Amino acid sequence: MSGEKTAAGDVCACCRHKSTPRDAGEQKNLQNRINRIIGQLKGIQGMIEDNRYCGDVLVQIGAVESALQSLGYVILEEHMMTCVAEGVQQGNTEILAEAVELMKKLK
Repeated sequence: MSGEKTAAGDVCACCRHKSTPRDAGEQKNLQNRINRIIGQLKGIQGMIEDNRYCGDVLVQIGAVESALQSLGYVILEEHMMTCVAEGVQQGNTEILAEAVELMKKLK
């Protein structure tokens, strides 16, 4: 679906790319966070397979939720500082409403 156009001629939401790419350090930080989360999920999977105590599994689930929330806030901050700021500077005030909706989805 790379770069597919919608009927209106816009690139579909799943194919959009940042105007200002992340630098290598930011990219590595995000990848490290994601890899840790994947590791935590695999740990939970192993705990369930090992029939571990429910309370211990729930503590690990809480840790994964917290890690995902933190990752979301890092990406939201980056989005606000780059994509949203650039959009507003270019006269696209609709991006503010999109940012608010994204914040609601993060809770």
